[in-house]
Amino acid sequence: MLEGKEVLIVEDDPVFSRIIGSFLRKEGCVVREAENGLDGLKALREGIPDLLLSDLSMPVMTGLEFVEEVSMEYPMLPVIVISGTGGMSDVAQALRFGVKDFLIKPIEDIMVVKSAIMSVLEDADGGVSSDADFSQQWFKVSQNGDQPLTEELKWHLEDLLDNPGSARDLLMGLMPEQDSQQGDWRLSYHSLQSADTNPVVLDYTWMMDGQMAFYMVDSASAGENGTATTLMIRAFFNEYLRSQDADERGFVHLVHQIEHAIKRSTYASPIRAMFGILNAADNQLNVLSAGLNAVVDGSGKALIVKNENLLGIDASNTRFQTIDLSGGSVRVSLSEIGLTSFSLDIQRLSA
Repeated sequence: MLEGKEVLIVEDDPVFSRIIGSFLRKEGCVVREAENGLDGLKALREGIPDLLLSDLSMPVMTGLEFVEEVSMEYPMLPVIVISGTGGMSDVAQALRFGVKDFLIKPIEDIMVVKSAIMSVLEDADGGVSSDADFSQQWFKVSQNGDQPLTEELKWHLEDLLDNPGSARDLLMGLMPEQDSQQGDWRLSYHSLQSADTNPVVLDYTWMMDGQMAFYMVDSASAGENGTATTLMIRAFFNEYLRSQDADERGFVHLVHQIEHAIKRSTYASPIRAMFGILNAADNQLNVLSAGLNAVVDGSGKALIVKNENLLGIDASNTRFQTIDLSGGSVRVSLSEIGLTSFSLDIQRLSA
């Protein structure tokens, strides 16, 4: 699998670079090395490798600056980042640049590096879209919802389980911009969350056809499996939006897929979630509760969106509720104890 593959290592620690480089050469890789981001960019201009391994803590040009530059100049190049800080804020930012995987120093088992590289290259060789999210790389989302527990996935999940603070930082770091606009519509969210528990996680995507899809997950509600379950939902959500248009019927199928995966997996648990689709053309917001309850207030008309079935326990049997947006704005406020400070606002600017 690795025979003949070219790997560029951008790392300022000569000892670590030598260890990784020697191992990959023994595996049959062609290895090039650079000591910092500027040298890394020069090396890329000389030739594009099959994969890039980059440290996030480097002099001259920070790893984040380097990865961001690579994402713009070489969007098809698979990247794995390495963090020696143990913190997740930089890692989460790098993942938002399209990085396919991350490793945390110290790496006690060199086979983890091999597993990560093989997984990324396998997807690249298999024609997996370059815009696939790292969570799709981890969880290998399939149409039937089966989720094999690979050694690489096991390593990641065990590491996050052993470091709950890092897991929380990762989830928080993956949250999207708080204010976003597409055409005449604006989305914003407000959150004041405890630093002691896993957060409510929101993600959304604007689409070209005047739609916007989102989900919210109370990651703490799945206990120790909260981080893994939340990242798996992210993988399914991104894969669904990448492969087809969002509509109410399709989202019910998406929820069914996620539930099937939760029931079959050893690392995911039932969790409180909510899904929504904005249809700007029809001035409608369709919302489905999967155990995460909210008050939806549109122009003074409040609607309670409620469902006792958590995602993973037959939430796919629930119907979407439709909210009229002809008034031009709506606020979705979570009504769960401890989560009432989290709200999502959708507004038509021309109203």
